[in-house]
Amino acid sequence: MRQIFLSSLIPAALLLTGCVGSSSRTPPIELIPDMKHQMKVKAQTDQARRPVTNTVAIGHLKDDDAYYTGVVGDKYIGLNPEKIDRALLERGQKRFTIYCTPCHDQTGNGRGIVPTRFPSWLPSSLQDPRQKAMVDGEIFNIMTIGRRTMPSYANQITEKDRWAIVAYVRALQRTTSGTLADVPSNLKAELK
Repeated sequence: MRQIFLSSLIPAALLLTGCVGSSSRTPPIELIPDMKHQMKVKAQTDQARRPVTNTVAIGHLKDDDAYYTGVVGDKYIGLNPEKIDRALLERGQKRFTIYCTPCHDQTGNGRGIVPTRFPSWLPSSLQDPRQKAMVDGEIFNIMTIGRRTMPSYANQITEKDRWAIVAYVRALQRTTSGTLADVPSNLKAELK
């Protein structure tokens, strides 16, 4: 009896160990089909439901061209539509430091780390008179769609933050072109 049991156990063990770690071009035999082969619709495939034409998701309607593009008709808007205050400038400074300083550096001179490592990448100096002459809408639009080697930041930076960066860039530009006449009279006594 024992010999019959051992003689049947040895072929069964060999059969089972022969299946471990083997590779084959034919699919394995499945005695019980599992969830791997169920009928389902996967996201981002041809079977996915298409959005209804001419519809906009709630909270995503961008009907103010001036605010969302910096352009009205064929002209850039002149002034920043956001209320310029300390909070907006601080927000703009933070976003400028994150997104703009790698190319333009902290002062906006265009001598960031990217052009030092890649000399063919030549960012504009934001202190240049040509850049200072740009209206706010043009600076915003450049951040939105990009220009020359500068890529679009529309997907990384929200519209409100782009306007905050425009306000901060204007403050940076003011640091190199300010005069004594710009200082309020009550603060002139504090100047050395």
